[in-house]
Amino acid sequence: MTEKRKMMPAGPLMIEHRLIERMISLLGKEAQRLKGGCNADPEFLRSAVDFFRTYADACHHGKEEDILFARLKEKPLSAEHKRILDELLAEHVIARKLVGRLSSETDATREDAIKCIKEIDDLYAAHIEKEDKHFFLPVMQYFSKEEQDKMLEDFFEFDRKMIHKKYGGIVDRLESTKN
Repeated sequence: MTEKRKMMPAGPLMIEHRLIERMISLLGKEAQRLKGGCNADPEFLRSAVDFFRTYADACHHGKEEDILFARLKEKPLSAEHKRILDELLAEHVIARKLVGRLSSETDATREDAIKCIKEIDDLYAAHIEKEDKHFFLPVMQYFSKEEQDKMLEDFFEFDRKMIHKKYGGIVDRLESTKN
């Protein structure tokens, strides 16, 4: 049996959280620079927005919503797990809106950018804690070992296809503007 098959599906999602937390820390440092009177770093903000849209949302939330959450909806969830699942889905929508705001903050005031970064930080901190400590591991009980193994395989396949989708889309957009 391979190493990845020994892991529960919660494992890769929790590992991804650690990288998201690192980016949130970097956003916090940018907010501190802004509070100190510096202008926003547009290149950093573009990179952060790309990270949140591609890695945190398309990749991480994609696996949660399209694989884990979809399969959980087929299970007889406890009232508590159903409530948390609904909250997590709503928080994903809020995160997308906040990242959309962040993408336009390079033209906004320092105060607007600082406020947006704080909202992203607050949302993701609570969201990740909820998933890591109150949801991911407890909901694994709804799945057999075989279902968990299949979910892990589907996560890895999802990741494999995602990079091709992203960069295929970039080339498609560039080709459409050059023709």
